[in-house]
Amino acid sequence: MNKLLSASIKEVSHKIQAGDIRPTDLTKAAVKLTTIIKPLNAYITVTAETAKKHAENSDSRQKNRNLLGKLDGIPIAIKDNYCTNGHLTTCASKMLSNYVPVYDATVYQRLKDSGAVLIGKTNLDEFAMGSGTVDSYYGPTKNLWNSNVVTEYYSCDTCEKEHANESRENSWHIAGGSSGGSAVAVATGTCYAALGSDTGGSTRNPASYCGLIGLKPTYGLVSRYGLIPLLNSMDVPGILTRNVDDAALILNAIAGPDDADSTSVRREYVPLNLPDTIDISNLRVGIPKEYKLSNISPEIQECWDSVCEYLRESGASISTVSMPHTSYSIMCYSVLNRCDVTSNFACYDGMQYGYRADEWGSVQELYRKTRSEGFGKVVKDRILIGNYFLLEENYDKYYLKAMKMRRLISDDFDIVWDNNIDVLLTPTTLTEAPDYNEFLTLDNQTQCLIQDYCTQPANMAGIPAVNVPIKLSTNGLPLSLQLMAPAFQEERLLTVAKWIEQKVKFPMLELKDVPVLE
Repeated sequence: MNKLLSASIKEVSHKIQAGDIRPTDLTKAAVKLTTIIKPLNAYITVTAETAKKHAENSDSRQKNRNLLGKLDGIPIAIKDNYCTNGHLTTCASKMLSNYVPVYDATVYQRLKDSGAVLIGKTNLDEFAMGSGTVDSYYGPTKNLWNSNVVTEYYSCDTCEKEHANESRENSWHIAGGSSGGSAVAVATGTCYAALGSDTGGSTRNPASYCGLIGLKPTYGLVSRYGLIPLLNSMDVPGILTRNVDDAALILNAIAGPDDADSTSVRREYVPLNLPDTIDISNLRVGIPKEYKLSNISPEIQECWDSVCEYLRESGASISTVSMPHTSYSIMCYSVLNRCDVTSNFACYDGMQYGYRADEWGSVQELYRKTRSEGFGKVVKDRILIGNYFLLEENYDKYYLKAMKMRRLISDDFDIVWDNNIDVLLTPTTLTEAPDYNEFLTLDNQTQCLIQDYCTQPANMAGIPAVNVPIKLSTNGLPLSLQLMAPAFQEERLLTVAKWIEQKVKFPMLELKDVPVLE
């Protein structure tokens, strides 16, 4: 059972289809494992009873030979900013700590319709505002790699050393954010895939730090209905898995038009079918010179150079390209983000749902005390700054100028594609996962400025992007790269990602023989 929890969806699905393993047994093991990894704080809610019910339904379909497909009986997790009928949906905030929706997000409904088993709701930065999963009302999520918290249960045969740092008991590395809980849930084997959300890199960032595939689909390809909004024009449901084929399976289950979402693209979705043997001899890869920053880790640069060389040796052409507005992306995003937050968060007033202050003497005092007590510092700061940007005397200077810059950033990508570039290859993050204590020396704004530099432009342009883990650093932490492709070219994007995955053979962590899971 231990090895199965570290396996691919394809392998496990084959065993379920053959009757070699029951979904209920698989689910029991996954739920038990959530108790072992509890110190990592990956989950806000473990949905054990729902998981049992889903698995029992899958058992019945298995017995009657009418399984719903490759995801039937497969444990999954969902970031806790997706609505789930009958289950807490907190957004890691005191404001929604008791909120139980009466409907399901479309992506969750589609996973249920595919037979997937919900293990739990995962931790995040409050309302997805961060790049470390350190600003949660429920506490930070800890990275499994190079941690001494639970690594006695994990091993990696191809690594030179164990990933526990015994001499630093109070030190650990961040999981990345804001979908850090989802990343750790997948990395530890408590589920085979997890949904994150990606507004500026919040799926790819934790995927990079946790050694996972992190896919941000094209904006509008996957429904946002039921995803509690951060920035409406950039929010995209993201996918975290341990390999590329699994990411394609999840995308096939959740993508496609949705009448409930006005931003959903009204075009039929054609399921991806990635080949096992991949020829990249005619692939044209662009290397944006603006992503070669002075503060990039030498080990990340080495990964970037080595993968370029792999591609070149296999027949791909490598070209340096220019995307001159890249450096403005983060500041542009910062303005647009805060303006949307100001608008989207006006509904949290203590009147209809969510947290309400206990004592108040007027409606104005109710609003003030509810929002002051219900939101954390990061959220309150963004609301205040957003209001400033949207003042009549500031609107043109900040918001309108940011919208114009966003168009220029998007145009940079269009020019590259028009010059016959198939994909762009860049770093995902500039370093390995930072140490938690070092990370906290920076304020939230500065953290995001550094961590999202390479990932945010893809959200500005609405194009698909994916993180691919490459190797381990000298500190035993994952190092990753990012691929970007034109809108709706997920098949091309994931095919190249799969080729890189096959070439580098990243050493995934595997569960040791843990008696409690037998």
